[in-house]
Amino acid sequence: MAGLASRRERSGQAGYYWPGFVDAMAQLLLVITFLLSVFMIAQFMLAREITGQDTVLSKLRSQIAELSELLALEASAKSELETTLAALTDDLKSARDETGRLQGVIDALRTEGQASAGALSKFQAELQGEKKISAEALARVELLNQQLAALRRQIAVLNDALEASETRDRESRTQIADLGRRLNVALAQRVQELARYRSEFFGRLRRILSQRSDIRVVGDRFVFQSEVLFPKGSSEINPVGARELDKLAQAIVELDQQIPADINWVLRVDGHTDIDPINTPEFQSNWELSASRAIAVVKTLIDKGIPPKRLVAAGFGEFQPIDPADSDAAKAKNRRIELKLTER
Repeated sequence: MAGLASRRERSGQAGYYWPGFVDAMAQLLLVITFLLSVFMIAQFMLAREITGQDTVLSKLRSQIAELSELLALEASAKSELETTLAALTDDLKSARDETGRLQGVIDALRTEGQASAGALSKFQAELQGEKKISAEALARVELLNQQLAALRRQIAVLNDALEASETRDRESRTQIADLGRRLNVALAQRVQELARYRSEFFGRLRRILSQRSDIRVVGDRFVFQSEVLFPKGSSEINPVGARELDKLAQAIVELDQQIPADINWVLRVDGHTDIDPINTPEFQSNWELSASRAIAVVKTLIDKGIPPKRLVAAGFGEFQPIDPADSDAAKAKNRRIELKLTER
């Protein structure tokens, strides 16, 4: 800041203007990062939905495979029945041929008058036996025809079931694709809406708090240096910090009235410390100090009229520094309270 002040004095300028493209690039990076995150979540949920549909399809395919095996067995049985039918048909033909031969012998004996009554009776008995065999063969053929008709009906039912399964498979895939498209559109709309309100919120905060050099925007977060709000080693908000939080609360109240109710947004308040350890009766570690400071800010905002469901407090201790150096300047940067507008 001293260097900036020196440059202003040397150039004789009356004020210092923050370059507009820096804010634009920061907001663009914010939107891209948030879009990628939401897109990954959407793809994960979609993958789960598709996995569930694939399980159903796997079951249908298994049933189709079982039906195909049953069809193959029925086809094999049909082949065997047809073979048996052919054999019986041959037997019937042979029996008829033999019947014809015997009838010829009887006719010959009758013509010549050489056959005795006993021989004639014998031949007649043989003829009756052959006729009985023929009747049994015909009965078996009829039974085989009935079985063949029943088998054809079963095959028709199996074909209908297979076609129905394939139709359900096509419909399921169409529904999955349509669900994915609608989900992507809905997520993109939510991201655009929240990004627009986040941009307006940060712009309002910059205008309200622009007179302080120790309150700044870093990426998608609004950052208060701890010294603005708290005495060293304490989580009690000082009078100066209370006034700054008054301005912040006013901006959040206005934002809450503008964002549609179906966007489930929250303001996350993160507490951070430097690497210097703390061990006091009140705070045993930097974890406790950072969490207590974040909670103190949240409670103050609630007292100012912010709905508790729109606030989240988190403490990170010294484990997420902005500047990893061990210098006093780096430690001052790392002692901070960060505000991030996000969707729950």
